[in-house]
Amino acid sequence: MNGTDGTGTATGPDDSVLLRTEGRAAYLTLNRPRAINALTHTMVRRIDEALTAWEHDEAVETVVLTGAGERGLCAGGDIRAIHDDARDGDGRAAAGFWRDEYRLNARISHYPKPYVAVMDGIVMGGGVGVSAHGGVRIVTERSKVAMPETGIGFVPDVGGTHLLAGAPGELGTHLALTGAVVGAADALLCGLADHFVPSPSLPPLLDGLAHAPVREVLGRYARPAPPGGLADARHWIDACYRADTVEEIVERLLDHGDSAAKEAAETLLTRSPTSLKVTLAALRRARRLGSLEDALNQEYRVSCRALAVPDLVEGIRAQVVDKDRDPRWSPATLAEVTDADVERFFAPLGEHELGLAGPDATSWEGPR
Repeated sequence: MNGTDGTGTATGPDDSVLLRTEGRAAYLTLNRPRAINALTHTMVRRIDEALTAWEHDEAVETVVLTGAGERGLCAGGDIRAIHDDARDGDGRAAAGFWRDEYRLNARISHYPKPYVAVMDGIVMGGGVGVSAHGGVRIVTERSKVAMPETGIGFVPDVGGTHLLAGAPGELGTHLALTGAVVGAADALLCGLADHFVPSPSLPPLLDGLAHAPVREVLGRYARPAPPGGLADARHWIDACYRADTVEEIVERLLDHGDSAAKEAAETLLTRSPTSLKVTLAALRRARRLGSLEDALNQEYRVSCRALAVPDLVEGIRAQVVDKDRDPRWSPATLAEVTDADVERFFAPLGEHELGLAGPDATSWEGPR
């Protein structure tokens, strides 16, 4: 980390992550509001350094994650940098970013002090990775949570397959394949968050964490979330997404009769066929793997393999670079993506494996 000024606020040439301490709490603010706080490699390293310092600081009892600006906590990773490396480089920069990012995701999951993530506004992709593995995850009426990777020719990562594999029924499969955005109640239902706090209550909540234990502060401000929509959709989601192949899932959705099911099918048919098939396989395998670390190891293999196929560069080009929203997937249809094509994404990386193992120490069990 860089130094701090007299108020405990971090100083230095890079202000993409702001750090400060007050009372019993340390505050970590993602600070690229014009990019909805999209994560760079520098930010990942800076977060990790801060967590190391605060873990050994007896004065820090709680760590709090927020995002600067009005739009959200974090829109994901810096996919423009990944696009440029995959297109023009050798992929090492992207792989190095993912290696440090995934290790950070695992660390957050087992952080020995309360880690409070304020998931206000947009929380997608890498934003889910730095928040939804925390011990205390707060959503608001403004929360928009998603893993939208299949829309850019990629696959849910940052431990997303582990999180979504644990959602009730086939809700996780629906969210992983479609990239659907969910609000507070549905994030709570799917196990992506723990508490609902109305956004006007965030300032006093954040202030309160500097002076009182997490559980006490949550007791003042947590409320029941407004109703969501996924619980009532379980009848068609579970029936359609339990199929063994993406082709059969699409067929069931089209045949179901529910208009929302048909809309989901139409969404799937706009996504990368390769990404859909690899995502379904990754999610089903994550259910069997069980641990976050094993899921992250698998995701690292998949992410690195994605650098070598055309859909990742093409998807980011269409959605973020040129913004024509008209990706030309290759292969273009589900039928053209073979089982062998999918299997290649899961092949071992040899000496380049992520190699995460479970923590040696017992993880923290909830807010104090």
